[in-house]
Amino acid sequence: MDLQWLFVVLIAVVVVFGIGVLVVNRRRADHGGPTAPPRDRPAVPPDRSDPSAPEAEAEDGRAGDTLVEERPPTEPAVEAPPAPPVEPVTLRGRMSKARASLAGAFAGVRSRSGIDAETWDELEEALLRADVGVRVTDALLDELRGRVERAEITEPDALLDALQTEMSTRLSTADRSLAVPDGSEGPDVWLFVGVNGVGKTTTIGKIAQQQITEGRSVLMAAGDTFRAAAAEQLATWAERAGAEFVRGTEGGDPSSVIFDGVERAAARGVQLVLADTAGRLHTKTNLMDELRKVRRVAEKGAGRVTETLLVIDATTGQNGLAQAREFGEATQVTGVVLSKLDGSAKGGIVFAIETELGIPVKLVGVGETIDDLLPFDPDEFVAALFAA
Repeated sequence: MDLQWLFVVLIAVVVVFGIGVLVVNRRRADHGGPTAPPRDRPAVPPDRSDPSAPEAEAEDGRAGDTLVEERPPTEPAVEAPPAPPVEPVTLRGRMSKARASLAGAFAGVRSRSGIDAETWDELEEALLRADVGVRVTDALLDELRGRVERAEITEPDALLDALQTEMSTRLSTADRSLAVPDGSEGPDVWLFVGVNGVGKTTTIGKIAQQQITEGRSVLMAAGDTFRAAAAEQLATWAERAGAEFVRGTEGGDPSSVIFDGVERAAARGVQLVLADTAGRLHTKTNLMDELRKVRRVAEKGAGRVTETLLVIDATTGQNGLAQAREFGEATQVTGVVLSKLDGSAKGGIVFAIETELGIPVKLVGVGETIDDLLPFDPDEFVAALFAA
């Protein structure tokens, strides 16, 4: 009897042990334990965007439990609004200060029922305030007084229209073209002269980039050796524009720098040399004597000077006229670049320069960017002064 009970207990122990082993193995299999059947894992996860790719395995290794990436609903693409059109740079758009200096007088004239003594006083004051100059102002108003006396003009509006026509006519005959190089006789040289601070170096940089854009090769020569910042600024513009660049030692001979620039341009087939010059000297040498020497030396080698451009700051008014007179006598100025016209109420200096000195204004600066250096258009300029 004892043996029978012992046999039953042994069988029960074996059964319980076997059931325990099965349970442990099942749990290990469920959790990827060593007894779980091996699975071939792909080296690279399948592309879930490809509907033909096999289902991805869960991180715990269980087959069939595909992970689904939740994504927000796709919204229809919103088309970006078109960029606003870039308005071209115009004199009218950049001459608000010069226009404002005349606007009050013009409005006063238009408000009258006729033409009287106060009309002439207002016009004279406005023209002088805009730095048209005494001689030009007298000539303009004397002509109009005669037409009023002959009853050719009887209304204030007609008087202002006639004044606008007279001002345009006085600027209509000058040759404002630049002597662009054709490459037939070696490099052309454009000398830039003017006192310090007028924007000469920046003007050279803008012209260099414009000329290169038009397909001409350019070399920039830093002839202002007395101001280190001038050479550094010119070097920056040369790099930006893709122009050749020549500079000398600080305080060195400006003429030798420009001569070296011309010779290098000739050796490399460069068409145009833009030569900066000093605005004042830190030696006992007279500035005008130095500029005369620069011009002589620039033409000794392979080059020829075809333009001498005087840069004047429009905000200086009549001081600019004095500069134009002095530089013109010394350096055979062929044209004026009037810088900073957008910031000046004294744009009338154009009339004084052209009528008293006979030097044409060829370019005007109306801002800081490359597109803000414009060929001077006299009709557009005068129309901008009269625009409402």
